Amino acid sequence: MMGGHHAVCGAAAWLLLTGPAVKFPLTEVAVPLAGAVHTSPMFAALGALLCAGAALGPDADHPQATIAHSAGFASKAATSLVGAVAGGHRHGTHAPLVAAAVILAAWFCSRDGLVDPVRFDRVWWVCVVVIVALAGFAVKTLRLAKRWSVAWGVGAAVAAVTTLVWPDFLPLLPTVVAVGWCAHLVGDLLTTGGLPLAWPFRASKPPMLPAWLWSEGGYVALPVLGNAGSWREWLLCVPISAYALIGFVTAVNNTLP
Repeated sequence: MMGGHHAVCGAAAWLLLTGPAVKFPLTEVAVPLAGAVHTSPMFAALGALLCAGAALGPDADHPQATIAHSAGFASKAATSLVGAVAGGHRHGTHAPLVAAAVILAAWFCSRDGLVDPVRFDRVWWVCVVVIVALAGFAVKTLRLAKRWSVAWGVGAAVAAVTTLVWPDFLPLLPTVVAVGWCAHLVGDLLTTGGLPLAWPFRASKPPMLPAWLWSEGGYVALPVLGNAGSWREWLLCVPISAYALIGFVTAVNNTLP
């Protein structure tokens, strides 16, 4: 799936999970997981922006991905290193095992008291850096800014406002990262590339699994979207983009007096 589509899917996933806060019509009916995250409309909107950036996280293993172009040589070197450690694109960072580790880490970091909104300690500064990165990635990938310098400026502004005006949002940040990460994997699962089910091992096809769901190297896919960037992917992501946009605007409007 293309980077921009990953981003809108991440934003849509967060808005769906915070359905009651957004008060979007589709999330007021019995949609599975809708309203699983209890928060305010403002935090729903802020989380949607940051989740769009978090949905690019697994592609940190790709030297040509959006993240690789974000900070010149430094980001190129970082993505090359991640790719080398992960075993290449769509290997480690796209594995269910790593996704489970991300979810577990998010649960651990979200526990009461671990992220203190009022303490200027190391954890607080980590939150600042993460918010700058996620907001910057989202703004650039969604083409709300043409230059990375502008995207980083927006990211810094979002981080400043979040940490100084809405510090109570910080305990939600690990959940935002986990939701965005998982949204990315769901998107790639629906393309022909699939996901490395057994990473770091190479598995043979389970006897009961249809051949069209399996590829060499232990990859499993439900390729209803075909190759990344296909017309079917666009057909799916147009309504998802509309949902994310309407949900974001609705959430912001719900915060106004």
